[in-house]
Amino acid sequence: MGSLSTEWILIILCLVVVVSYLFSILSRYIRVPSVLLLLMAGMITRAVTDARDINIVFPARLTEFLGVIGLIMIVLEAGLDLKLGRSKLSLIRSSFFSAIVIFFLSAGGIAAVLYYWLHEPLHNCIVYAIPMAIMSSAIVIPSLHQLTEAKKEFLVYEASFADIIGVLVFNYFADHTELTGSSLVQFFGNIVVAVVLSFLFSFLLFVILAKSRLNVKFFLIFALLIFLYESGKMMHLPSLIIILFFGLLMNNWSLIRSRRIRNAFPEEKVKETTQFLHSITAETSFLIRTFFFILFGYSIDVKLMFSQDVMLIGGLIVLILLVTRFLYLRFFLRESVYPEVVFIPRGLVTILLFYKIPGIFRLSSFNEGIVFFVILVTSFIMMLGMLFYKAAPVEIQSNEQL
Repeated sequence: MGSLSTEWILIILCLVVVVSYLFSILSRYIRVPSVLLLLMAGMITRAVTDARDINIVFPARLTEFLGVIGLIMIVLEAGLDLKLGRSKLSLIRSSFFSAIVIFFLSAGGIAAVLYYWLHEPLHNCIVYAIPMAIMSSAIVIPSLHQLTEAKKEFLVYEASFADIIGVLVFNYFADHTELTGSSLVQFFGNIVVAVVLSFLFSFLLFVILAKSRLNVKFFLIFALLIFLYESGKMMHLPSLIIILFFGLLMNNWSLIRSRRIRNAFPEEKVKETTQFLHSITAETSFLIRTFFFILFGYSIDVKLMFSQDVMLIGGLIVLILLVTRFLYLRFFLRESVYPEVVFIPRGLVTILLFYKIPGIFRLSSFNEGIVFFVILVTSFIMMLGMLFYKAAPVEIQSNEQL
């Protein structure tokens, strides 16, 4: 992009945002997730530039940078969407166990495929398997507008839990070369520390939002959240918990029972602040998601995905993701598995963690095309599932009542 003038760069950036907005509208009619349209747009752009011998070079860390910001915004947005309470306990429990069981079964199955196919160290295979076992909330959550409220809530909770569980487990295996009792104690100790810090920092951030008289405060909050996330990572703390807890606190202020705290922060003021924060978070998530998936689509080398090994290993991984999800939903939740079973897309978190794999755990014989293959095929499966999904009359009636 170095040969383009500033004017052309600004025009292109604005056009990308406009096109992404149109994709969001179009996706509601054609039932194709907007992020998948963005991925395809990036891939088509790559094909056109390659055909015309146009060399566009993006900074190597730009995709990773956008991924980190996007992950923080997505977790915060999820926290601002989730309602807690006694009536939600069953939903929270079922979605949490769905996320954690499906994640571990999927990671185990993928690690086994990599281990027996590539003949690499098992620990390294586990590190590679974890990113591909994480459901992408960045793709799932924007694609739920056709579903009933009950199905939406379940998938929002499940995708949010899957992100956090996946990142926590990845950080553990990426920081330790072997599974030991002391390392597990340290891991769970870090989670406890993160939960305690979540209380402290959440109230601090809340004081800034509720009490500050300055007009510029919301992006100050985002800056502090990014600072807390990166600082927590440097100290090997699961800092995503802090971000999720802050969002949950904002959206569930009515559960606070302390009269002193409720008098200091009136509920109407809190609700107004939460709505505004939710709006800004959604807008920021949209912007980050737009550029992230366009850039990722552009970075995909389609030629890598057509080798026999990539298609075979990638196909086995996708099959594992589908089968484990179907079996759990069918035999443990004992509920309708469709369309929930097709929500297996891998995306932002998978890419972000894949870039974060330490050098000592690299698989020398692993083809990056496998990751591209899994992301694209799982997204297409979700797309096809939603194309053929039609709410049952009972579901339509329940939606109308809501």
